[in-house]
Parts: sequence; structure tokens; C-alpha cells
Amino acid sequence: MRKIFGQITGLTLALFAAATFASATAGAKDCFKKASLGSSPLGETNAKFLADESLLQQTDMGVFMVWLTGGGTPGYSFGPRKYHCTQDGMMSTCHAQATICKM
Repeated sequence: MRKIFGQITGLTLALFAAATFASATAGAKDCFKKASLGSSPLGETNAKFLADESLLQQTDMGVFMVWLTGGGTPGYSFGPRKYHCTQDGMMSTCHAQATICKM
């Protein structure tokens, strides 16, 4: 179990750093693309949730906290996400990408 936790923690930190540099301005609007990754031993649904969490954390921690309470994403359009998920043993890993617009 310790090995799995260490891999998740290291992977999370590495992906957070990479995703921070992956954002780009999409044009005249205040829109930008974000990419993230979520990994979970609890299945694909949880891995997608963790990837969505990471997308919002990169965007605005205040909006992320509101989203966690079920209040949506005020001030942002958090549109449809694209996922690419894989299963490796017990771990489900999902790469997510979204265009997020500031309203």
C-alpha cells in the first residue's frame, strides 16, 4: 500500500506542475485550455472526479471550494471535458482536458 500511495503522491505533484504550464489563452474571450490527470484505486468514476478537481484547482481555488460544496462554478463556464482513461492493475487513470471561460 505504501508503494501505491507514494506513486500517487509523486504522480499528482508531477502532473500538477505539468498541468500548470499546459494552460494557454484561447482567443479574444477570457477562455483557456487546461489539462489534468486523476488516478484512483476506486475506479474510473473517481479518477474522473479527481481529474475535474485538478482542473478547477488550477483555475481558481475559491471556485474549487464552492464547487466542492455543490455550488457550481460561479464566474466560470466549466464546459464539457474530454477524458482518456486507462486501467493498470488496481489503478484507474484518467487524463482530462477542458476549455474554461471566465464570464
